Amino acid sequence: MSPRVVDHRITVPLDHDDPDGTTLEVFAREITAADGADRPWLVYLQGGPGHESPRPTLEPLAPSWLERALVDFRVLLLDQRGTGLSTPYGTGTRPRPLDPAAEAAYLTHFRADAIVRDAEALREHLGVRRWSVLGQSFGGFCVLHYRSRFPDSLRETYVTGGLPPVGRPPTEVYAATHAALRRLEAAHHRRHPEDADRLRAVLELAGAGDLRRTDGSPLTSRLVRTVGNQLGLHGGSDALHHLLERDPRSPAFVPDLEALLPFGGRNPLYAVVHESCYADGGVTGWAAERTLPDEDHLTGEHVFGWHFDDDPALVPYAATARLLAEHDWPRLYDADALAVVDLPGAAVVYVDDPFVERRFSEETLALLPGVAGWIDDTHLHNGLRVDGPSILDRLVRLARERA
Repeated sequence: MSPRVVDHRITVPLDHDDPDGTTLEVFAREITAADGADRPWLVYLQGGPGHESPRPTLEPLAPSWLERALVDFRVLLLDQRGTGLSTPYGTGTRPRPLDPAAEAAYLTHFRADAIVRDAEALREHLGVRRWSVLGQSFGGFCVLHYRSRFPDSLRETYVTGGLPPVGRPPTEVYAATHAALRRLEAAHHRRHPEDADRLRAVLELAGAGDLRRTDGSPLTSRLVRTVGNQLGLHGGSDALHHLLERDPRSPAFVPDLEALLPFGGRNPLYAVVHESCYADGGVTGWAAERTLPDEDHLTGEHVFGWHFDDDPALVPYAATARLLAEHDWPRLYDADALAVVDLPGAAVVYVDDPFVERRFSEETLALLPGVAGWIDDTHLHNGLRVDGPSILDRLVRLARERA
């Protein structure tokens, strides 16, 4: 028998502190083991920001970690606000041209704090006293805010590759991620030395205006360089190599390149609010751009102001993104509160992670009594999706040993 699937939709305030104002719909998909046993809840918080939860398949069961999760849990896959089947954000769903100031104000309610309030609304709607949460990447940022703000709603917490820095400015975060990506780029070229010349040829084509998107617009060299994002993902170095071994004038090259770029029109929220997820208070001010050491290397999950000029799908959001870059964001984490929350949990930190700096993750881990840490040097940032059953199994065992 296949697992049972039930869909849930609730209406929540855009601003949870203004319950009578604008509202949004939030969607979540519940998956229960085929035996029907009553198991505790596990909420999955997807990476991003701006990406929906994975779409499960039942035969075979996917994502890979889901089968292991259903042994112990009833799983809830949450589409974070603005994504998936929750009220979506983007040009297809809101009238254009937008008032950039109004749009920026709207998007100030799309960070981890609002997502956690949505999860709390779902918990109350479902009549659940306490549940466990699993956060991948940005989902881990949400988990840390959850521990900081609503610890009494949680049984235990699990984080894979997403322990955010607490109290550090985004400039420090992005300087560290630039350095990490340089190391991964050097490792890639040691593994595939022929790719250096191939990449140079592609960049020359782009610089001359001879590399065109499928819609006919130019692919700038600085956009091409963002394909370095792949080097932070498990299997991404191979994906980049397989791209570069193609003739850049072949019909497959540009579509394959576009598919590997981190930001674009399918998930505009990912680009528009990306830097804000690192703002534990203060103004981001295009931190990734200000800390870029030079322009001769690959970049990755670093959003720059020019993204909203070079990518036609992001141009409509340019004025809004620039206003958000100057917004003074509130704090997301309370270090004092975290230090007294003795709640069981486990977190895996990836060694060569260009998205979440290992050193900062370990600093955060030290703030969390009850959370067991695991340093993994065999996977990159999306390890949960690659080797989900064994990683999740170890996280569950570590948390329960600590409890």
